[in-house]
Amino acid sequence: MSALIVIDVQNDFCPGGALAVPEGDQIVSGINALMDEAEAVVLTQDWHPADHSSFASQHDGQEPYGLIDMPYGPQVLWPDHCVIGSAGAAFHPELTTDRAEMVIRKGFRRAIDSYSAFFENDHKTPTGLEGYLRTRGITTLTLVGLATDFCVAYSAIDAAKLGFDVTVRMNLCRAIDLNGSLETAKKDMAQAGVTLA
Repeated sequence: MSALIVIDVQNDFCPGGALAVPEGDQIVSGINALMDEAEAVVLTQDWHPADHSSFASQHDGQEPYGLIDMPYGPQVLWPDHCVIGSAGAAFHPELTTDRAEMVIRKGFRRAIDSYSAFFENDHKTPTGLEGYLRTRGITTLTLVGLATDFCVAYSAIDAAKLGFDVTVRMNLCRAIDLNGSLETAKKDMAQAGVTLA
């Protein structure tokens, strides 16, 4: 059985949002069309407390997109985004959410960021998605969404490491591309055995 995993198609990652991904809204209709064919649909949602440790605003003298060391490794500092319950954290209004059988919220622990749909950024703390997919008998995953080089790539690589057959539909993703992060993400995904389609 296969599932479509739709990563973080939220207002803050679309044009006009706090952490806008260029053309982030242009993939919505294509994702909706793909949902019509999918056997199962899971949506992920970035879901941060207002004082999340990955926000540059929480670190004196730090600017967004700088890098700091956290106990779990290097962490990009982001503009405040996808704050729990905010309009920015809501799904894009044109995204068909009714088809989703599950919504995985990530990044709600203040002290650790979470790009992957499967694990927090310590690569140890699970979100519960793996268990859900296994109990449903799902072995094949197609990933789409935002942003290619962060949450999509981390999710795809983790899924491949966990033994799922993973395809990323590149035409239904968009990237932040911070200092060449898109090329790096493509290489890392390919090396992990992810199919880039």
